[in-house]
Amino acid sequence: MELDFKEYQLRCELRGHEDDARGICVCGNAGIATSSRDRTVRFWSLDPSDQRKYAPSKILLGHTSFVGPLVWISPNEEFPEGGIVSGGMDTLVLVWDLSTGEKVQTLEGHKLQVTAVTLDDGDIVSASVDCTLRRWRKGQSIEYWEAHKAAIQAVVKLPSGELVTGSSDTTLKLWRGKSCVHTFVGHSDTVRGLAVMSSLGILSASHDGSIRLWALSGEVLMEMVGHTSIVYSVDSHLSGLVVSGSEDCSAKIWKDGVCVQSIEHPGCIWDAKFLDNGDIVTACSDGVIRIWTSHQDKIADSLELESYASQISQYKRSRKRVGGLKLEDLPGLEALQVPGTSDGQTKVIREGDNGVAYAWNLREQKWDKIGEVVDGPDDNMKRPLLDGIEYDYVFDVDIGDGEPIRKLPYNRSDNPYATADKWLLKENLPIAYRQQIVEFILQNSGQKNFNLDSSFRDPYTGSNAYIPGEPSSLSAAVPAKPTFKHIPKKGMLVFDVAQFDGILKKITEFNNALLSDPEKQKLSLTEPELSRLGAIVKILKDTSHYHCSKFADIDVALLLKLLNSWPLVMIFPVIDILRTSVLHPDWANLLLKHVEAENGIQVKDEHQPCLISEKYVVMETIKKVTKDPAIPANLLTSIRAVTNLFKNPCYYNWLHKNCSEILDAFSSCYSSPNKNLQLSYSTLILNYSVLLIERKDEQGQSQVLSAALEIAEEENVDIDSKFRALVAIGSLMLEGLVRRIALELDVESIAKAAKASKEAKIAEIGADIEVLTRKS
Repeated sequence: MELDFKEYQLRCELRGHEDDARGICVCGNAGIATSSRDRTVRFWSLDPSDQRKYAPSKILLGHTSFVGPLVWISPNEEFPEGGIVSGGMDTLVLVWDLSTGEKVQTLEGHKLQVTAVTLDDGDIVSASVDCTLRRWRKGQSIEYWEAHKAAIQAVVKLPSGELVTGSSDTTLKLWRGKSCVHTFVGHSDTVRGLAVMSSLGILSASHDGSIRLWALSGEVLMEMVGHTSIVYSVDSHLSGLVVSGSEDCSAKIWKDGVCVQSIEHPGCIWDAKFLDNGDIVTACSDGVIRIWTSHQDKIADSLELESYASQISQYKRSRKRVGGLKLEDLPGLEALQVPGTSDGQTKVIREGDNGVAYAWNLREQKWDKIGEVVDGPDDNMKRPLLDGIEYDYVFDVDIGDGEPIRKLPYNRSDNPYATADKWLLKENLPIAYRQQIVEFILQNSGQKNFNLDSSFRDPYTGSNAYIPGEPSSLSAAVPAKPTFKHIPKKGMLVFDVAQFDGILKKITEFNNALLSDPEKQKLSLTEPELSRLGAIVKILKDTSHYHCSKFADIDVALLLKLLNSWPLVMIFPVIDILRTSVLHPDWANLLLKHVEAENGIQVKDEHQPCLISEKYVVMETIKKVTKDPAIPANLLTSIRAVTNLFKNPCYYNWLHKNCSEILDAFSSCYSSPNKNLQLSYSTLILNYSVLLIERKDEQGQSQVLSAALEIAEEENVDIDSKFRALVAIGSLMLEGLVRRIALELDVESIAKAAKASKEAKIAEIGADIEVLTRKS
């Protein structure tokens, strides 16, 4: 940390909003305005009795849906105490007079959510999800234009007078009037927030997790990486400090491109702004506005600091998981008063902030403590991945002797001796390490009481497990076969992590927008339908009961209705629910009826009959969302939904039949600058390689091979995407029918290039493929 940087601490909390606090506007020395999902704008003034704190001054009521962007109108003849401009999900821009707290102008014109507002020489400029910028003068729209081909998320005015916009198309654009004079390309996902950095250029915050500082020429001067999720907002101070707010529940403070402090919050940070004195204001999803200070005389008292520490601890505890269960859902020690039913039965008990496992000792009639359960991932994190496969653990193993650190994957259900044997063979390490590796696995996975099963057979020799000190029973040498590190690929990969609450909120927001549009009201969901959607999500969240939970035909029909009727820009959260629902066995079977239906299915509901008559609803949706110009969010959710269909074998015939059409529809994804799209497309290709090898379809294998080779040859493809494409190539060559075709397409050059990569797993799969090129 820099010596001249003073750490920020809590100054005060501003409580009053009843839902997520979304936006912040610093109103000079007059106070602070904030917006919220609770449909209000609130104005806060310095508390005259305590200059460290702010007190609520006015509540501005007028929006009919959640409020986001805000901008301050300095005091003038029209607004003697200043004014506020706000934009909302209701598509409106409202102007408020702070002397009265009344709404004085309602600016109507945008078709979808207003995402940003700024002032330009007395004019108001607003941006929207409808892809347009609008200029308002004296309450009237005087001009508007399509500024991007995807939703605009941010707009700022430069000191020089130009405007800069940021968009879901991943770019920034510099505007002089209605003319775009420069497009800034570099982010790999939505540009969510913008700020001017004095005398240097433009700061941008992105869904790709990074913050960038751009010169007005388009050159990237600096990239700040440290957040682990979407970055929603960014701001700068004359001191040179930068602050950012993120979905990862932190506000980070940056100096000269380095993160000098990370401030934890009990929820995601929608917005973060500097006050003139350098203090920082944050808007959190828990509905609380917080001010942070580096001035010793303004720091909160010890009771307030302790209270905040308790909020953070409680929030972490609510999200903590042990053994895949929420810590707060585990029983307490009182559960040990109930005897077990069988020897070895296990229970996980909550002890303080940890989960502890106990096993029932039938002979002694007591619970024996096994040990602390290793924490699972948070709600928004996956299990550890290695080479695209999830494991309970991925250990770093230091062999020593100058050897590089090796990755050792392990699942608790695996036999540690079998894991050790396979891993030593893959890593080309001596069998002498075997017992050390087994002990390392047991110690680091908490399985200290593991008993070796004497019936275990060595997977390579066929004999009983080797016990150090005992003679080997291997009596004859077996001819060596080529061994491969990453091929053939077995099993299917899926995208199973979901932010269900965020998906439901987005659907509700879109539904409110439809309700506010007289021409589209008929497309909106009724209250019973919204309630049913919530019930669907509740079932999907409860993965532990997937084996017995059920859906009704009307549930599937409701989602298909939205896919078929809602505007294209609004369907991505609906597709996202479909993506997760197809992983549920009962839903998958119900949906299959609709997918294969020739004439539609009549579904009766107690409220009203609903007929889904689309012939091939999944293919129709794919065609609709991939039609150029495609909306990135639609592309991403739909390709992942199709990829998840591979989870259930009942879809294999349909996936096989429509292979060519599906691959053609998503073929542009591999060259997308969006890394998530690249990875999703590569995963689709990899799953198809596994399916078509099993189906012995040479023509289909050829198409998949061709697509995988395109990815492997592309220079700007993400490492994980390239790796999955190379695994598909290797698997098709090893077990498929297209090795000769691959050789004709110069796969040898691709293998050599991969083998020379600095990325270990790319080099390893390159070596696997190179062996296949020499195979007779």
